[in-house]
Amino acid sequence: MITVGMDYKIVPGKDGEFLSVFRKVIGIMEGLEGHTRTTLYRDVDAEHDYLVVSEWTDRGAFESFIASERFRNVASWGREAVLRATPKHEVYGGSAAVEPKGCPMRAGAR
Repeated sequence: MITVGMDYKIVPGKDGEFLSVFRKVIGIMEGLEGHTRTTLYRDVDAEHDYLVVSEWTDRGAFESFIASERFRNVASWGREAVLRATPKHEVYGGSAAVEPKGCPMRAGAR
């Protein structure tokens, strides 16, 4: 099992749009092989900052998700519509946090 933290900084005024899409993405993730659960947290000191914590049976299942066309589509939408900074993804556990291979959220984000 791995746990992945995904840090999102949203443009002020775009929180509702982000949350609406996030709920749809969670619905899709619930049916993915290897996905255990995902929870969204809001930073109490930074109103437009969120942390998505996602649990997967293994790293390969998570990497398959972030390599999928669906994830690339939502990542592109996020960069264009709601993100104010490049998201930061970390895999927790082991000796060091490692950025997932080929994470499309890194390419061209604001």
